[in-house]
Amino acid sequence: MFRAADGKNYAFLFLLVTSLFLVWGVCNGMIDILNKHFQDSLHISKMQSALVQFANYMGYFFMALPSGLLARRFGYKGAIVIGLALVATGAFWFIPATHIGTYWAFLLGLFILAAGLTCLETVANPYTTVLGPKQYAATRINLAQSCNGIGWMCGPIIGGKFFYSKDAAGRSTGSETLYIPYVIVAVVVLALAVVFYFAYVPDIKTEDEYHLDEKDTAVEAKTAEREVKRVLVYFLLLLNSAVLVGVFAMILSLILSAMNYNQNVVWMASGVLLFIAAAVLIPVARKISHHSVWTHPHFSCATLAQFFYVAAQAGIFSFFINYMTSELPAIPTSVTSDLLKSWFEPSANGVVSLSDKGAANLASLGFLCFLTGRFIGSGLLKKFSAHKILELYGIINVIMCFLVFLKLGWFSVVCVFLSYFFMSIMFPTIFALGIFGLGARAKKASAFIVMAIMGGAILPKLMGYVADQTNMSRGFIVPLFCFVFIALYGYCWPKLSGAEGLHEVKATGGR
Repeated sequence: MFRAADGKNYAFLFLLVTSLFLVWGVCNGMIDILNKHFQDSLHISKMQSALVQFANYMGYFFMALPSGLLARRFGYKGAIVIGLALVATGAFWFIPATHIGTYWAFLLGLFILAAGLTCLETVANPYTTVLGPKQYAATRINLAQSCNGIGWMCGPIIGGKFFYSKDAAGRSTGSETLYIPYVIVAVVVLALAVVFYFAYVPDIKTEDEYHLDEKDTAVEAKTAEREVKRVLVYFLLLLNSAVLVGVFAMILSLILSAMNYNQNVVWMASGVLLFIAAAVLIPVARKISHHSVWTHPHFSCATLAQFFYVAAQAGIFSFFINYMTSELPAIPTSVTSDLLKSWFEPSANGVVSLSDKGAANLASLGFLCFLTGRFIGSGLLKKFSAHKILELYGIINVIMCFLVFLKLGWFSVVCVFLSYFFMSIMFPTIFALGIFGLGARAKKASAFIVMAIMGGAILPKLMGYVADQTNMSRGFIVPLFCFVFIALYGYCWPKLSGAEGLHEVKATGGR
């Protein structure tokens, strides 16, 4: 699985690269339990606390394309070292941020940290797909992402220990100790940067299944085929533009809302801007040649699928503690043993409920389900086509979110954990399906797919708004619709790519 066609074995290099997945897994695992901490310490709403995800994923949005440029300019190795340096800078910023003690200072640290993680993800995700035979690309990226799962599992435990710590008098000390785990992360990534600087990290290209690096052929000259392709490109560009306009409209709405100004003008302007984009993109689409990655709908739709996946993931992960502390049925006092005493606290009506720290620890169980799903998914991807597994897992998660929405007591609680399991393979599988066959342009395509992670900046705010207006269970209607699109992408991938499947890949078209 790690031996290339030329006989080289990349097993050690693969292990080295997977250490990066562990780093951003820990960082993201801690981010997802910050929401409840800021809600309590800064007295803000669930919707306002979603700015944690907003700052984090906007870092991905703004750094994705520069990361792709860095990868093309300095190669995989150079981009990894630069990314690790940025992660260390963002992590060290939490020392002054803790002393400043205001929301913006913490959000700035998360933004810088995310910018560094973007470099790592833009490089490491596609790099794992080329470290061996192409038919096992999805398997390798899922195995590497399993280290991400371990990090996600450890992050809540580490963060819970410091974010929800209390002194002898029972007073919260989380605001004073919040910086400690981030300093540890900074030291570790600096050590990794030194290792990568001296390691052998060759620049390996993916195979050019669609002949993007060749000059235009007679196939390109066929007018009918060319026009159909350009119409499809136009539609996909317009769809991506609509998402982009919506993002900036929401940013402006948040700013105007904070200043108590009318927000309607923003949405009216957005409609006008989208109309202008529709007109401008017509000549743009006509000029796009076969060489552009955007002429390949399996990639274009992957950017949207990744947008909706990360949106769903960020929403479920970030409001896990809120769900567990507010939606759990009554807990018998018999389970509150001395060993688990810190996990529970008496409510106002005398009923025992899960504490914030207990919920943070319980989040690790969710990430254990996530990690288990990764390992099992990696095995399934060796036997079945990646798009079929993605389609199946997408459908199951639609069902899981609907059952949580119905608020069925402990059954719905179990469904939350099952949603972790069935989300596990989605990110790396969408990534592998999206960059399939793009040759040297895989780095550029990778940057766009990472850019789509900005979905995690937007949809959690909508989920938080629904939860503020109703309850946390009803908020799961938002990720439900996200998983519908992901399931459709998996179902349509063979038609979009012109390939039979990513397992035992055999391209049947694409040009």
